[in-house]
Amino acid sequence: MKVSACLVFLVSLVLLPACSHAPQAPPLFRVQFTTSKGPFTVEVHRDWAPNGADRFYELVKSGFFDQNRFVRIVPNFIVQWGIQGDPAVQAKWRDKTIPDDPVMQSNRRGTITFAKTSEANSRATQLFINLGNNPALDAMGFAPFGQVISGLNVVESLYSGYGETPDQNQIQGQGNAYLQSQFPMLDYIQTARVEQ
Repeated sequence: MKVSACLVFLVSLVLLPACSHAPQAPPLFRVQFTTSKGPFTVEVHRDWAPNGADRFYELVKSGFFDQNRFVRIVPNFIVQWGIQGDPAVQAKWRDKTIPDDPVMQSNRRGTITFAKTSEANSRATQLFINLGNNPALDAMGFAPFGQVISGLNVVESLYSGYGETPDQNQIQGQGNAYLQSQFPMLDYIQTARVEQ
């Protein structure tokens, strides 16, 4: 009996990580971003998009966004980020996708939304803030989970001279080393922290 109880305990230890889930976000919380251009604050409403809010909370709590570059900026459309500067860290998250949320809020100016591909359930770590009202994104399944409540002028002032030029595959493979050598003017997140 002792051997069998020991085996059950060992099996439970091995299986536990596979069964664990990301932490559930609070119903309402705020995240303070400190950037190379100044601060901005995002307020998250979990009921708008629970899966997106939970993943965002998990990424912020883990420090994932620290030192992220704003790699895609299309004026009057979006500013996008969410590829970790350390390729080893990014590799651990790249395929950790989350289920889609129904679109409960429109992609209006100042809302924050996870980027995704045309495939279902493809959201992982990349985000964007809408720089304009983009209702066409609603029908495409982009589900906002929060909004910028202060510092939108900071977001709108981020360096946009490179547009969509940075190559996402190069960023995934080389991280900030690639961006610093090829796109040194990119603004970046210094820290992102849940407000207490």
